[in-house]
Amino acid sequence: MRIVVGMSGASGALIGIRLLEALAQQPGCETHLVITAGAERTILEETDYTVDQVKELAAVVHDVRDVGASIASGSFRTAGMVVAPCSMKTLAGIVTGYSDNLLLRAADVMLKERRPLILVTREAPLSGIHLENMLKAHANGCTILPPVPAFYNRPQTIEDVLDHVVGRILGMFGLKHERYRPWHGG
Repeated sequence: MRIVVGMSGASGALIGIRLLEALAQQPGCETHLVITAGAERTILEETDYTVDQVKELAAVVHDVRDVGASIASGSFRTAGMVVAPCSMKTLAGIVTGYSDNLLLRAADVMLKERRPLILVTREAPLSGIHLENMLKAHANGCTILPPVPAFYNRPQTIEDVLDHVVGRILGMFGLKHERYRPWHGG
């Protein structure tokens, strides 16, 4: 199973990092990573990781400027793509088909090939433009999955919140996350 992971410059770099760590534990999963310049800065600002350490978590790393990379083609078979975190700028690019970098082109490929495209949108509060873009993205086949914490599992740490969000993402691909505790009813 190949999964494309895009990281854009929104706050929440740890979401993408934790996702890459979890995908690396999945047997037979090949991750293809593309990181924007904004994401590189956010990684350095928000985490103790270097950009190179994050790249080492993926099976394949693509340069965001390489619009001729394998993931830019619909003939390159993947199970889908996750953009985590997804900035409002990246969301706007996806919605309008403005594929001026590899992350946006790979997302465009997912839409045209009708493959899963999960956008872990990060912004608060949301403007009307943000909401309209999310609605347009959803209407075009995207899954909007903001990193909203669940409280039924009584999170104690940021890692608990991250594991819940990553568990939800993995579930969209039929994968399990050992640290994810789904709701089982009362």
